[in-house]
Amino acid sequence: MSRLILASASPRRRELLAQAGYDFEVTPAHVNEDLRSDEDPIAYVVRLAREKAGAVYEQVADLDAIVLGADTTVTLDGHILAKPENKADAARMLRILSGRTHRVVTGVAIATAAGVEVAAEVTGVQFLSLSEDEIAAYIATGEPMDKAGAYGIQGYAARWIPRIEGCYFNVVGLPLALVSTMLETRFRRQGLS
Repeated sequence: MSRLILASASPRRRELLAQAGYDFEVTPAHVNEDLRSDEDPIAYVVRLAREKAGAVYEQVADLDAIVLGADTTVTLDGHILAKPENKADAARMLRILSGRTHRVVTGVAIATAAGVEVAAEVTGVQFLSLSEDEIAAYIATGEPMDKAGAYGIQGYAARWIPRIEGCYFNVVGLPLALVSTMLETRFRRQGLS
């Protein structure tokens, strides 16, 4: 019987995968997440997802394992806004996003004995204009500190997002329709559905 393993410590990814009805284990991957000089946002998150899934697949040493890796980033004007390094960095990111539409990009990888399959999802997110007081109050909640782009659509920042174009769950951190399609294809190939 195949084991589905999530190669992520993200509580949001765990919640989303459980919400979609999957039984899975969690084994966080530990890979270098530094951006390479030649990478665009899609190449960056797809590479990290592939490395995470591959590292955990090798670690568990189970030929029947199906390992799901994912990585999400925020991009605007060709720049990647990863997780903020500190409160000042979070404020900088929120100022950049204020009053503009940015993209959230998630790379997804499924590692099995047959190899690694990768895909990416892109969602446009519109932000209202934020005042300095709003930015400071939001940072004081602590919510922005562990999230790409320094915000979480599922939390306090939802009040500043009038519309998105694409998958909501992608913005949270795991594009469920894409992941489900990839997993169901893998399960069928292994004769498990």
